[in-house]
Amino acid sequence: MKIYGVAILAACFLAGQLIGAVLGFWMDIPGNMGGVAFAMFFLIMLNEQIRKQGYFQAETENGIMFWNAMYIPIVVAMSATQNVKAALSGGWVAIVVGVLATGFCLLLVPLVSKIGASKELTDPTDTTV
Repeated sequence: MKIYGVAILAACFLAGQLIGAVLGFWMDIPGNMGGVAFAMFFLIMLNEQIRKQGYFQAETENGIMFWNAMYIPIVVAMSATQNVKAALSGGWVAIVVGVLATGFCLLLVPLVSKIGASKELTDPTDTTV
């Protein structure tokens, strides 16, 4: 039942792109202003509403969760390739900022994994102190 996930993903993407284009037009900027972010927000909110109201069976919900998980890396990869030429022609500042941001994110990986590990190690049912 992954077809429901694709339909919800497409609807959220189109709504986000529409809002991003309208915002860009209103701000007099030639481009989409946050369409991907709006689409991700809509997908998260719609998925939460579907889960709370229990509209779909477990198999359908798994399909939606699959596309929910796939959406973020796919769309981020698509949007990341859009401005590579502009960033490279922008000079060294864009390249240095990109390298520094990537390096900073890589340095945060151990910290984030420690945060997740500390929650996994604690057992709420353990009564020994």
